[in-house]
Amino acid sequence: MQALCRVARRLYSTQPPERAASALPNLAAAARDASAPMAVRERRERKRAHLKPPTNSDLTPSEYSGYRRALAKGELMDQRGRDMTEAEWLDALNERRTRLRGLKVTDNHGDKELQVVGQRIYLPNIMFRMVRNHTPTGKPYNPYEATFRVPMSVTKTDVRSYLSAVYGVKTTYIRTANYFSPLYRRYNGAKTTRSYRTYKRAVVGLVDPFYYPQAMEDMTAEDRKKRTEWLNEKFALDALKRWRRHELVRTSLSGSKNWRFTGHLRRDKILKAVARSRSRMLREVEDVKEELADKRARGIPIFSDTKRGSQPSKWREALLAN
Repeated sequence: MQALCRVARRLYSTQPPERAASALPNLAAAARDASAPMAVRERRERKRAHLKPPTNSDLTPSEYSGYRRALAKGELMDQRGRDMTEAEWLDALNERRTRLRGLKVTDNHGDKELQVVGQRIYLPNIMFRMVRNHTPTGKPYNPYEATFRVPMSVTKTDVRSYLSAVYGVKTTYIRTANYFSPLYRRYNGAKTTRSYRTYKRAVVGLVDPFYYPQAMEDMTAEDRKKRTEWLNEKFALDALKRWRRHELVRTSLSGSKNWRFTGHLRRDKILKAVARSRSRMLREVEDVKEELADKRARGIPIFSDTKRGSQPSKWREALLAN
């Protein structure tokens, strides 16, 4: 009888379905569906039409299947014999998903307080490195998704709790993937790995959009110039780059005999300096040739001065006397 009443209510219902209070914005929901793994999307496409959620539903295909399964088992019926709607079921599901683990509500003389069940960590030795999302060529950047590189020991629960407790960021889904460093051969023939090539990638869905700073190659010339000036002002990147190159040359060639640093490290600048020195030497040679020709035309003997403290030789005196 209860099932018959439920069917009748659905048949005579003319109002649109109630929207869940914790439902994602339309853009965030679209970004979540678009970022689903390929295997999940293919599995959803193979489902029959009556098993897929309606167009105006806030549930994903997996959530819709779970709701229908619980509804068929009678697990969503309250004391008055009324079944939970999709919006109410989704709100309860999201409340359970977004709860902070390690906390419980205690009653302290009528006042409810949050008590930490686990052990507090004041100075965690883990590093969350935010990187740019992987965006295929020709596709727009997804602002409702963030990518982090985290240690291998960090779990999805740790990622959700860390972002919520430290930054107050609300997340919708977390997908992780482990990347292992390839083997590299050392100088003695042994094989080893590199620690920075082993990490876990965590792709986090966001409720509020976050626009990653635009890449330098995607900026206009004016914006790129402003970004470069700001980076040099705050972090002195150009000075740091010059210092590193100077130290590299100094430590590698400082032991060479008669070596001195000229200030040029790039090959093109070195070649330009060599060309300038060569052209200056050729000009000096031409000047000396013109001077010699002029002296020869006027009959002036051409001899260079002798060294200091030395006496002129007899054959030179003879030539000067003639």
